[in-house]
Amino acid sequence: MLLRQLEYLVALARERHFARAAAACFVSQPSLSAAIRRLEHELDVPIVRRGRRYEGLTPEGEVVLAWAHRILAERDALHQELSALRGGLTGTLRLGVVPTALPVASLLTTPFCERHPRARVAVESLSSADITHGFTEFELDAAMTYLDDDTLRQVRRFPLYEERYVLLTPLDGPLGQAGGARWAQAAALPLCLLGRRMRNRRIMDECFAADGATAAPAIESDSVAGLYAHLRGGRWSSVISHAWLHMFGVPEGMRVVPLEGPAHGPRVGLVVSRSEPPSVLADALVKVARQAGVRDALDELLRTYLGVRGR
Repeated sequence: MLLRQLEYLVALARERHFARAAAACFVSQPSLSAAIRRLEHELDVPIVRRGRRYEGLTPEGEVVLAWAHRILAERDALHQELSALRGGLTGTLRLGVVPTALPVASLLTTPFCERHPRARVAVESLSSADITHGFTEFELDAAMTYLDDDTLRQVRRFPLYEERYVLLTPLDGPLGQAGGARWAQAAALPLCLLGRRMRNRRIMDECFAADGATAAPAIESDSVAGLYAHLRGGRWSSVISHAWLHMFGVPEGMRVVPLEGPAHGPRVGLVVSRSEPPSVLADALVKVARQAGVRDALDELLRTYLGVRGR
């Protein structure tokens, strides 16, 4: 059995198409198909359901796929550990990040790269469900996500910060000069918010409801960048997580107003797998996270913006 055969199987299960899997592995389709047939012959079980097109894996194939993920993960862990012994980490750290935490990912990735200049980081914006799948399929080394996600199994959790919600509103608007605002007051403004499929939005809707209000935004976006693109027009207000200030700041002509009542959200943290052997790259990121002071940095940033009336 060759590791390359296992890599082909993993690619086929991911792409669900022989030609796409072959292209992903930089081989011809006949070569990939022949390698998987040899794997079936060596293990003496059918792995792939074959018809006129790819029809999925057999029950035996699903077992082989799970082992393939484990074996390839252990191969990668071996390379990482040996590279560390040779004088520095190499390889690529695969980091999944929920979209609302992307603005602060650099608080971990930048010091990680400074400490390990021979290593690389691949950051991917993923939903909570995709992060869970990524750990199950050994496709991620670490993730920045909400720590109360019960779908994550066999992981270690390291808190980074607690989301804090504030109102971002035009200086010349109804609450532009207010010392504070309630969620119900914010709901009455022309709003731009994240879409309802986003976990962050659902949390905010609960906060609006707790203050007896319902938000009806005129603009909804599936990304923080899309939300900020509308805020720069000077017409809309938004309730944001204080973490977004790290990347996007406060647009010209707007200011941050504290929200009274429920203004604190769930914890966001770093998550790594408990798999053995552990990922050397993930452990290195954990060490960076413990020293990065993300929570203190974001709280200090928020205090700075709350003290600034405008530009």
